[in-house]
Amino acid sequence: MKPRPDTLTLRQPDDWHLHLRDGAMLAAVAPQSARHFGRAIIMPNLVPPVVTGDDAAAYRQRILAALPEGSRFRPLMTLYLTEASDPEDVARAHASGLATAVKLYPAGATTNSASGVRDIDKVRPVLERMAEIGMPLCIHGEVTDPAIDIFDREAVFIDKVLKPLRKKIPDLKIVMEHVTTQTAVDYVRDSSRNLAATITTHHLIINRNAILAGGIRPHYYCLPVAKRESHRLALVEAAVSGDRRFFLGTDSAPHSDPAKLQPCGCAGIFTAPVTLSCLAEVFEAVRKLDKLEAFASLNGPRFYGLPPNEARVTLRRGAPLELPEAIQTGEGPVTLFDPGFPLHWHVETEAP
Repeated sequence: MKPRPDTLTLRQPDDWHLHLRDGAMLAAVAPQSARHFGRAIIMPNLVPPVVTGDDAAAYRQRILAALPEGSRFRPLMTLYLTEASDPEDVARAHASGLATAVKLYPAGATTNSASGVRDIDKVRPVLERMAEIGMPLCIHGEVTDPAIDIFDREAVFIDKVLKPLRKKIPDLKIVMEHVTTQTAVDYVRDSSRNLAATITTHHLIINRNAILAGGIRPHYYCLPVAKRESHRLALVEAAVSGDRRFFLGTDSAPHSDPAKLQPCGCAGIFTAPVTLSCLAEVFEAVRKLDKLEAFASLNGPRFYGLPPNEARVTLRRGAPLELPEAIQTGEGPVTLFDPGFPLHWHVETEAP
């Protein structure tokens, strides 16, 4: 048996699904992602949402202003798809390099999704234009029908929405974001083109027992909600497989503790500061550390048609990390994701 490695150097990872919020929260959390990641797909679900190219340009400037001096972090902007979105505005934003992708939220599916899509046919002109220009669509893949059990909403979305959509517009590039089930993993694997999936840090680590067993733990509550252990294991197997259709999208989603700890608390888990250390532990546990670079640094750029980052990061095993329970923001403390086990992998990045 080979000895465990104590260091691992890889191309700087990217985060293909990130929430940075705005205002005081943005100022606090943007530097956390910029420490370790080269680029990130930025979610547009602000209030009001980032719908037009002008909205995206303004938000991008606010993000850049929140970064530490000398940071090389590059925000990749997305547009929030609504039933009033203009296909030509979307195309112009993409052609200019401003907007990398469009985000589809089913209305009511998650935080700040009230402006999302209720009738997929009403956004078909936008989707057809995106297919023409090669612009990816990022999808929150859950139905919102209250009659559908929350643990089944991803599988039902695949059958009722995604499969018909891909038959109608087969040239549309689609990213199924934050997949949580064996069903979704199998669907991606059975697709020969134009489909990929992101997997989050937390869904590789927690199952639904983490939220509910022994008491309700709101800091593990997210949407899509974590599923059975068998599904978690399927996600791990996909992530460590090297399959280029699966890559990292943390869905790191900060909420202040006062917003989380209430009778109807917010969905979201803040993982950005600990993601790389967590991933190293997960990949090491199944002896697949050699596959971490593909998942975190190579597969995402390949799908989006971008070069991998030239900078490197080194992960080095040492004493368990001493982490704060929360980071402080202008909106109150934000609790940091606790994986439930010590993190021994320290991240060393190249200086700007």
